[in-house]
Amino acid sequence: MNLTNLAMPPVANNAFHWLLSLKTTRCTIATVAVCNSGQQLTRAIMCAVALWLASSPCHSADAVTIPQSVRDAQTQRIEIMQAASAATVAIFGPDGGGGGSGVIVSSDGFALTNYHVSSACGDHMRCGLNDGRVYDAVIVGVDATGDVSLIQLLGRDDFPTAALGDSDSVQVGQWCFAAGNPFVLATNLQPSISLGIVSGVNRYQYPAGTLLEYADCIQTDAAINPGNSGGPLFDLAGNVIGINGRCSFEKRGRVNVGVGYAISARQLDYFRGMLESGRLVDHATLGATVSTDDSGRVLVSNLLSSSDAYRRGLRFGDEIVSLADRDVRTTNMFKNVLGTLPKDWRVPMSFRRNGNTTSVLVRLDGVHSEQELNELVNAEMQQNNPHPPDDPAPPPAAEEPLPPSSDADSSQVGKMIEPRLGFANYYFNRHRKEQVWQRSSAHGDFPNRRNTWRFRGSLAGENTPVEILLNSNSGSLRIRNRVFEVAYDTSMSDIVSSRRESGLIVALRAWQQYLQDGPDRLGDTIYLGKMPVYLSSDLTLANCPRHETIQSLWYDATCRLSFDPANGHTSLVEVFGDVGQDPIELYMDRFQEYSDSNGQVFMPSRLRLQYGLQPVLLLDITSVEFQADSTTQSASPDGEDAP
Repeated sequence: MNLTNLAMPPVANNAFHWLLSLKTTRCTIATVAVCNSGQQLTRAIMCAVALWLASSPCHSADAVTIPQSVRDAQTQRIEIMQAASAATVAIFGPDGGGGGSGVIVSSDGFALTNYHVSSACGDHMRCGLNDGRVYDAVIVGVDATGDVSLIQLLGRDDFPTAALGDSDSVQVGQWCFAAGNPFVLATNLQPSISLGIVSGVNRYQYPAGTLLEYADCIQTDAAINPGNSGGPLFDLAGNVIGINGRCSFEKRGRVNVGVGYAISARQLDYFRGMLESGRLVDHATLGATVSTDDSGRVLVSNLLSSSDAYRRGLRFGDEIVSLADRDVRTTNMFKNVLGTLPKDWRVPMSFRRNGNTTSVLVRLDGVHSEQELNELVNAEMQQNNPHPPDDPAPPPAAEEPLPPSSDADSSQVGKMIEPRLGFANYYFNRHRKEQVWQRSSAHGDFPNRRNTWRFRGSLAGENTPVEILLNSNSGSLRIRNRVFEVAYDTSMSDIVSSRRESGLIVALRAWQQYLQDGPDRLGDTIYLGKMPVYLSSDLTLANCPRHETIQSLWYDATCRLSFDPANGHTSLVEVFGDVGQDPIELYMDRFQEYSDSNGQVFMPSRLRLQYGLQPVLLLDITSVEFQADSTTQSASPDGEDAP
């Protein structure tokens, strides 16, 4: 049949003759994108291509040789996607219905997913992997504001994992792929893979009320549909650059339209150590709002006088230059950066006034009070399936029943769930608190050292002698002839507000009591998570270590102690008094080993006391002794010369 004589529209006929005129091998197609001639020409060319292919049978002699580099690249891509699939979780409710997706980030089974996925399942769920097995899982921690949850799969300690990547380096146009369980297609537990590109970065999606806020998220055209929620978005190296959560379905039905959003790996990294606490974790607020002026500057438009930012010197009309190591050039960028940070973190901030730039550390407050967060999360849970506003319904239930759970005793699930107000699962908080205590108490037999602790040293860089005594009922600090004494029945909040050297005694007493009695005897103690501790003068968040932090209600104050997760040494003791006041901050560093009749013990040789931006004392400790309680000196009123 002579295809050139077929009746076709003029546009199609011209396109067809153009294709026939190409001087190529029979199995080679030259693809041309015509963007300005309308849909008619596009359809005509596609029709002509199809007819041309039908009239041009391939012969083995004309086969195109595929370069080995191309074959190798395809093999590598398949292997990376197979490894990514192994770490991707298909999440189902306890009865096997509904659900979503997730990704395993540690070999002991901790996995990240969306809050709107985990909340539909409750405090436990079933998780399928592409090895064909189903595992029981329990909720760990919840970030309802940011739509992230941490769960733990049970039954193994060698789960396949995926690493969190660097979402800051993600660029528009780079390839990416999503893995998950769209429309519960993975009834055989094999996740679906969809390839696409990064369509946008630094996107901001407004919350539904005050929950489910997507700040600084990644936009992609990789197919994301109901059921993909909570699943990973990977770069082509197989690193997780985000967690898929929202899609812009609008009025087109619940079908992908090429606009999906993923929570950035940066935000996941910030919150992961907080979610391990088993708490309802909140997002941060600066205590200030901003707006952009006619010249494009981001200026403070409102500011709470009780905020830490105000105490650090920020004022109405100041220009915000940077926050948490990131430049702030627009109001949207300010919201993006702030929306990725947890409550209670301290982060660097720079602001400009009259041409002068000031850099400070600012402590972030929470978007909600604890009561507000509890009420909001409970309300969402009672609705039994909160969803982002553009993803209003869960995927349909699986048509086939799931296989029984593997390797996990179902009774273990009940043992690992402990309800408590303010917590997603108090079991993990209690467990982490005990781990911190075991590591910190391993540095000496502190319970058997209930006598007087004597520290001797000097002011750093000087020959001024310093002596610290911690007795059972009081403590004292002598700096040359000046003596400060604190009785432990004194109001600790009053000492915090005084901002004096005596704050050193208060912080040391809290630390001493923790080591001697343990966290539960110190007061009502909880594990907060991993928080930045600035031990050096480098005030960058990227280079700041995150230490495990516990919090106790202690006397009439609140005490926080932070510990280096690598060695269990105490790094920071903070004592908070009244709201709106800077806490006592005592930094501990350079631990050394001492020996006595009770064995070996580690003590810090560098102590730094400060309030907010104000350094008060920097001490070098040269010796530590433990002796029977006695009155060793005649103390004068706080700060006066000793007689």
